[in-house]
Formats: sequence, structure tokens, C-alpha cells
Amino acid sequence: MPWWSWILLWVALIAVSLLCYLLIGIRLFRKIMATLRELSAAGAKLGHLPAGPDPVQDDGGAGRPVPGSAVFASPEQMRHDYFAAKASRQELRRQRRVKRKAERGQPQSLHDIEFS
Repeated sequence: MPWWSWILLWVALIAVSLLCYLLIGIRLFRKIMATLRELSAAGAKLGHLPAGPDPVQDDGGAGRPVPGSAVFASPEQMRHDYFAAKASRQELRRQRRVKRKAERGQPQSLHDIEFS
């Protein structure tokens, strides 16, 4: 094999590898640009969310406690609040279950019937 064929072979190999790097770079650039477009669209969508309730408004204490108040509350008070909220959630679930079963015409569970 003559010496110039080796040079030709190496030039072809380098050209093919550069072409592959170029194609991979173009593909990577397009994916990054698509990701940035999606990110900007998501940012625009999140930038126009409706404002939440005004934290300065006083609802007479009927809402949630002030954030951070649990740090300074007594353990007994926190335990009472936890169990009261838990009982309230259980009662709401029970009422929804009774209503749903009544709408469907299903028999009620003995646990769900109020005896008072």
C-alpha cells in the first residue's frame, strides 16, 4: 500500500469524525433551544397566575393559624389542635361517604350511622 493512501485514509477518517461532531453539535443545539423555549413558555404561564388571598386581610381568626405560631405553642395545645383537625377531617369524610352512598342507593355502614 503506497504512503499516500495512508494519508488519504487518515484525512477521510478525520473528516468523518468532524462531520459526526458537527451533526451531534447541531442536534444538541436544537434540543437546548427547544428546552429554553419550553422553559420560557412555562415562565410566562406561571408569571400570569392569579393572585392568592391577601395575607394582610384579617378574617377574624377563622382561618389557619399564623405560620410559625406552632414553635411557641405548648405541646398540649398542638396535640389538641392536631386531634381536633384530624377528627374534623374524619367527620367530613364520613359525611361525604354517607351522602355518596345515599345518592347511589347503597346501604349505609353501621359505622357511618349517627345514633344521636
